[in-house]
Amino acid sequence: MLSILATDVTPRKGFLSMLIMCILLSMLNDTRRPVRYVVLFGVLGSAVLTGLVWLLGQRLQGIVLLPDQGASWYYWKLPEPTVWTRATAWLGYALHQLASWGLIYYAQTRVRRYTTGLHPVNVIALAVNGLFIALHTVQTHLFYDGLAQDVSIFSSQGAVVLLLVVVLVMENKRRGMVLTWSAPISTEVIRIARKYHGYFFSWAVIYTFWYHPMEATSSHLIGFFYMFLLLLQSSLMFTTTHTNRWWTLTLEVLVAVHGTIVAVVNSGPNGMWPMFLFGFVAIFVLTQMHGVGLSRAARWWLAGGFAVALIAVYSWRGFSMIDEVIRIPAIEYLIAAVIAFLIWAGIRVTKAVRRSPSSVDAGENDRSRL
Repeated sequence: MLSILATDVTPRKGFLSMLIMCILLSMLNDTRRPVRYVVLFGVLGSAVLTGLVWLLGQRLQGIVLLPDQGASWYYWKLPEPTVWTRATAWLGYALHQLASWGLIYYAQTRVRRYTTGLHPVNVIALAVNGLFIALHTVQTHLFYDGLAQDVSIFSSQGAVVLLLVVVLVMENKRRGMVLTWSAPISTEVIRIARKYHGYFFSWAVIYTFWYHPMEATSSHLIGFFYMFLLLLQSSLMFTTTHTNRWWTLTLEVLVAVHGTIVAVVNSGPNGMWPMFLFGFVAIFVLTQMHGVGLSRAARWWLAGGFAVALIAVYSWRGFSMIDEVIRIPAIEYLIAAVIAFLIWAGIRVTKAVRRSPSSVDAGENDRSRL
């Protein structure tokens, strides 16, 4: 198996990918460049990288994999993994993760101001993510396996869902949780979610990125394009692009496109795709579209279009199945409540520990030594 992977490493294509990334970074490396150009070049770069994944992925078609064993089975992993196939995936993930967390910490402690262009740390973050994208590509073509060999497929799917749910909590005060109604989440909970969300989002994206080999199926390609956009977003910390409402809304809504396409590919036109399409779009109508300054009339038109499309699809699919539309919104809003409660509980526990007699005595002893 490894002999198949080790042949035709395509050094020219590897050099081409690195050259394209360098050109894109040079275009981005201008602190005077306005937000719209940063987003434009980032999206174009993500599309180019996705094209390279497709191009290089053609040589993986000869790999023999085990038969599909159901919804809980991840198909794209080697039948006989080795120490090296596992170690390269986990080491690559760990290095990528630590580098990302280190850059986030540096930005939070040293930068701490928003600009319309890029800070040097943004350029470094873009370069680091580009380097690890190239590294994961090489690792796939030499060893194939991602993290999927050792962890459940639901962990990868759940990581992205949790990311989207934390956004619901963070934006609760600004746009509300449901139809502009704000859930009773304290300002302190939202402050903690905003302060530490970068570390959590970084884990969710990088873990999901290294979970999959760099395969060229339509499901993988749309997924990697989405991951590249999220890695771009994480690289743009402390820029106005990072908080641009239309840009962040686009990243939230793209999960509906990704989920629907994957469902159609995996189960065909009669499969579960309406659950993903209308489930995620329902969250857009109930919550997400209320945070970008759309007029009341525009929001009514969007809600009406959603209702018409819903009726049209389920008149064909059968109204007995329309309950599937509420599954994703119900799950996300429930998880949002749980996350808000866990953050609140963590704050309470932390304050209680700091106020405990032992902590007070330790503080007094420290002052007495001085």
